[in-house]
Amino acid sequence: MLRAIWKGAISFGLVHVPVGLYPASRETGIDFDWLDKRSMDPVGYKRVNKRTGREITKEHIVKGIKQEDGDYVVLSDEQIKDAYPKSTQTIEIEAFVTAAEISFVLLERPYYLEPLGKGEKVYALLREAMVAAGVIGIARVVMHSKEHLAVLVPMGPALMLNTIRWASEIRPQDELTLPAAGKGALKAAELKMASQLIADMTVPWQPGDYADHFTDAIHALVKRKVDAGDTQQVTALEDAPESTQGSNVVDLTELLAQSLAGRKPAAAGKAKPARKAPGKAAKAAPRKRA
Repeated sequence: MLRAIWKGAISFGLVHVPVGLYPASRETGIDFDWLDKRSMDPVGYKRVNKRTGREITKEHIVKGIKQEDGDYVVLSDEQIKDAYPKSTQTIEIEAFVTAAEISFVLLERPYYLEPLGKGEKVYALLREAMVAAGVIGIARVVMHSKEHLAVLVPMGPALMLNTIRWASEIRPQDELTLPAAGKGALKAAELKMASQLIADMTVPWQPGDYADHFTDAIHALVKRKVDAGDTQQVTALEDAPESTQGSNVVDLTELLAQSLAGRKPAAAGKAKPARKAPGKAAKAAPRKRA
């Protein structure tokens, strides 16, 4: 059963679509447990004071940002939320672009968006309008005390949110030693054969054709060991210590009309900027930091 990890609303002009955010991906690899080899007891993680080595409880942990002089500025969860309150519960669409303009290098993690309350109609309206225009939305959202840039993508009956990396998070290519772009010193015969090989290997993309072979091999190995009786039970070496928001959608037509009327007149007269060539990364506008 999926559980919402975030609840808020998509901001689309003056229209708000109440939604819940759900992870759209899952880990399918092998989850190795840490064990005490003497007893097969599970080994866990502890919150430890790095200076004293002593374990500390959750209520004594605060968030701090280290300064150049070594001091820390401590911030509470309330202060963090108050510093940027609008975006903490809002997926605010800032622009629409074509999908080809977003480089795959920027893609990070996908999520499903589900309408909440009585938001189904506005949810469907936004989805169908985006499909008709052939665009995806560029939005900001705050999750886990961190602001993310994201793309809002219609995918069948669903709207999906895929967080994308900030342009500043991509390392510049000049840190690498790369051959110059273009044919350069390549031989015509070599390029022709390589192009032919690529053409022979080009097929329609079918995600189901690909699987995690490593995970399958580990599962097969584990099954062989179980079938052979090669398992180990937990043996007590040491005594364990005693366990001491609903939708408030009004007249949708009126909200859309107000959103259009609220646009600056000058913006309507501006020439529409030329689209970038497909495949080029859409650069995120830099944010001013406090």
